[in-house]
Amino acid sequence: MKILAIQNRMGIGDTVIFLPFIKTISKKFGVPVSLLVKENSKANEFLYQTNYIDEIIHLERDNKLNQKHDGFKGFFKLASDIKKYNFDKVFIFNSSLRYNLISRLAHIKEIFQYPLFEKKNQHITDSAKNLIKKYLDLETIENPEIQIDDDLVKESAIKFNIKNDELNILLGIGGSGPTKRIPSKTFLNVMEKLVNSKKCRFFLATGKNEDEQKILMEIYNTKFKEKCVALDNLNIRETLPIIKNCNIAICNDTGFSHLSSALGIKTIKLMADTPLVYGSYSTQMYPIIPDGEKTVTYHTNGKDKINPDKIYEKLLSIIN
Repeated sequence: MKILAIQNRMGIGDTVIFLPFIKTISKKFGVPVSLLVKENSKANEFLYQTNYIDEIIHLERDNKLNQKHDGFKGFFKLASDIKKYNFDKVFIFNSSLRYNLISRLAHIKEIFQYPLFEKKNQHITDSAKNLIKKYLDLETIENPEIQIDDDLVKESAIKFNIKNDELNILLGIGGSGPTKRIPSKTFLNVMEKLVNSKKCRFFLATGKNEDEQKILMEIYNTKFKEKCVALDNLNIRETLPIIKNCNIAICNDTGFSHLSSALGIKTIKLMADTPLVYGSYSTQMYPIIPDGEKTVTYHTNGKDKINPDKIYEKLLSIIN
């Protein structure tokens, strides 16, 4: 039996969020599940050792770029590409008629999908839970799980001199947009408190964006330099075993926060400008919202109101 799951949202976070539902499908039918995801999900970089995942198929669709699977011709091209795999079942995590028809053209016999044409105000996790409950009569309550070989974790610990007698902390200081990037002074404030009470090492995770690099340098080029390891020159696959060696993570709403929590690392997530569900869908996540706010969503613009004292207190409560 071959099963496909279609998840056409963008980015690492949305892919990670759907992993519990993919795993539930895999356990139900006793086979790994293939994923149709966009290339910017980076799924092939962090799911290559996860045993409930089969093949990663890239959805090459972006209406702005006119990619292979865009438009009328792309419709038939995608159907042709999927057909080659001879899938028996497909789970479509959206309400699009397009993917329903493509699945039919690909000769997939069993199609399970969200209700058609109901995209408006669709809850990111509740809709997926309802799909699994409706068709499989199963409740999905697990956290996302990314698996990685123990030997890679041990090799990484040796390579980066990661010691058990230190508090190894992942700092996810990047972010996909400027409103998600917490100022360096907030992280530095927390680091100051930590080094005064703990033997610490900090692993700085960010991308190559100019503004992200600025934050990286503002943290790295300080008195904490000897305690910091910058990860920006590593790809995701190389970064995963380092994250797995960490005791705890403090992250902006960035892909690293989703990866760390899915690797089983308790992750303090700084929620400045994104719906709270993105920082609370896993029991490994501990969201911090801006001072003065009761919740957080798009356009909260709270990056300057994340309280470093609350981050520090939350970290102590977790490690103690």
